[in-house]
Amino acid sequence: MNRIPFAPLALGLAGLIPFIFGALTSLGWLPSVWGMGGPMFTLAYGSVILSFMSGVLWGFATKTTGARAAAGFALSVLPALWAFFMRGDTLFSAATYQITGFIGLLLLDFQFSKWDLTPTWWMRLRVLLSTIVIVCLASLLL
Repeated sequence: MNRIPFAPLALGLAGLIPFIFGALTSLGWLPSVWGMGGPMFTLAYGSVILSFMSGVLWGFATKTTGARAAAGFALSVLPALWAFFMRGDTLFSAATYQITGFIGLLLLDFQFSKWDLTPTWWMRLRVLLSTIVIVCLASLLL
């Protein structure tokens, strides 16, 4: 079954709200609320999500053994390490690093899917969510 179940789809879309809100406030299309919004808000949330997704990939790695498990565990920590070390010293570099991080995450999702460690619908969900996240982050470059 390739259909994305309701709960992961709904929660995944809800997880986009801070990205969309941050992008809209960064573009000046919405006001910041209680000091939240704008580029720093979006980038901080992006770091949280890259770290969260490392944990998801770690969970997938637990479904296998041997060399594949070792590779899976090693690969699973990359998004969190990327978010921590690749901070950038300007808005442009920080947004570019995060865009690169989410593209890399999507490639890792593909690899874990290729290893049959993910649900059959995983890549449909990840492509949808990653595309929206990358567009929101790209709005910071305007």
